[in-house]
Order: sequence, then structure tokens, then C-alpha cells
Amino acid sequence: MKRVRKAVFPVAGLGTRVLPATKTIPKEMLTVVDRPVLQHAVEEAREAGIEHFVFVTGRGKQTIEDHFDMSYELEDTLQKRGKLKEYEALMADLPAAGATSFTRQQAPLGLGHAVWCARDIVGDEPFAVILPDMITLPGARKTRCLAQCLDAYAKHGGNIIAVEEVPHEDTHIYGVVSVSQDFGATFQIGGMVEKPAKGTAPSNLIISGRYVLEPQIFDILEKIEKGAGGEIQLTDGMKKLSETQEFFGVRFDGRTCDTGSKLGFLMANVHFALERADMAPAFKAELKKLLGSL
Repeated sequence: MKRVRKAVFPVAGLGTRVLPATKTIPKEMLTVVDRPVLQHAVEEAREAGIEHFVFVTGRGKQTIEDHFDMSYELEDTLQKRGKLKEYEALMADLPAAGATSFTRQQAPLGLGHAVWCARDIVGDEPFAVILPDMITLPGARKTRCLAQCLDAYAKHGGNIIAVEEVPHEDTHIYGVVSVSQDFGATFQIGGMVEKPAKGTAPSNLIISGRYVLEPQIFDILEKIEKGAGGEIQLTDGMKKLSETQEFFGVRFDGRTCDTGSKLGFLMANVHFALERADMAPAFKAELKKLLGSL
């Protein structure tokens, strides 16, 4: 079994759910507390052992590439002013030289198409996919979602999908999986469907934005027809791949925040701030004042 070294980040989306904030700023660069949403996702990947970060971008996303590069003027100014703590934090966040790759998705043809655009960079090896809108915090197992997915991959092999529970009445919004054989924290997936009609979902377990996939998915995505929304759906590609390879689900035990919606973005700032030892006490005090005035 090959080790998972690369992660693909589809970052070409327009961010229409949080307009007008994303009119000129990529949605992935909106900040949760003091760092961009995408930085949180990259940190999760790095903590899980990912070595190479592949960004599938689009027009107007140049700031993403700049963020993961050196900023000589800023770094020089910080050093000259003695702001060494801030300088060292910037250096610690930088990926290693040669550890990032950027490729373009020229047209908004769906998540499956975005993943396919990374085919030549990933090559013939298993890889992770991280949807950066969804950022995570650890639960009882003290690891974030991708690390738990990679643990499942080491145990089961095959392909891995992270899932979480939602109310049954909301399943038509998401990709949904069914359970074939249950192992507790993980399970074998019996089937999956993208945005099922109301009342037809096989379970209330939705695909939540973290995947580990074998490279054969690229050949399928190249040939598959457009699905829901007139787009090339990754779920449809995975369904086809499941005819010849096993898929396993991971019940992530932490917290997932959907920063792609306005409410989710606000709640992400709250949850992440409360996890910060340097600001949680003061932030809690302010929240109590605010709640007391409502």
C-alpha cells in the first residue's frame, strides 16, 4: 500500500454564497480568527502528514499563490522592527520549497472536474482531497478529520470518505452514503448518491469534504457524463469506481464548520476563537456580555 503524500485543494469556486465579500477576495482567503480559511485546511493536511499541496485554482485567485510564498518586504520589516514572534510565525506557516503546485480549472464544471485537473500532478498514487470550505476541529480522538481518514486508509485500504450526520430532511442538499458493514468509527460503504430527492436518501450520513482516493478515479472522471447541476460530480465518479474498488466511511468525531455559508462562517470564527488559549478567556467574557443583552 502506497503512502498518501499529496492533497488536492479545489479552490476555483466563486463563493456566491457569501457575496459581496467574495466579489474581489477569494472565499478561501476570508479569515477565521487570524488566518485564511484555506490556511486552516492546509494545516489540517500538514498535521496528517501530507507533504505536497496541490491547489486547483481559477481566475482571480492569485492571492492564494502569494499567500503560500515568501513576502520579502513584510518579512524584512518585521525583522527590522524586532517583531520576531510574528516573523517566526510567518516562516512556520510556509510550505517547504517545491511542496506546492498550482493548476487552473478554466471553467466551473464541478468538483469532479476540479479533481481531474490535478491528475498530472498527483500521478499514479493515492491522494487526499480537501474541500477548504469545510474546516475542522479535533474531537475526543484529538486529531482532525484528514488524520482520521488516513488512519482508516492504513487499516482498510481502498478509498475513504469522511461523513457526518444531518437531519433526514436536509439530506437532499448533499451527497449521501449507505452503510454496508459497520465497524464503529468506520464502515464499509454500500452505495452513494448525489443530492437525492427528498425522502429517498439511503441514510442521513452525508459526505463532508474529506476523501482519500485511488488514482483510477482520474480515468473515470475524464469520461463520465455531467450529473446534478450540469456538472461533473465527484460522487458520480466515486460510484463508478466503487464497482471495482471498496469504499469506507469515517465518522469524524470532531467539529466541522462550513465557512461557505454566512452563518457557518460566523460560527467558525466563534468555535475557532474559543479553541485559542490566547483569546478564549477574553472572548468568552465578551460573548457573555453580548448574550446577556439579547
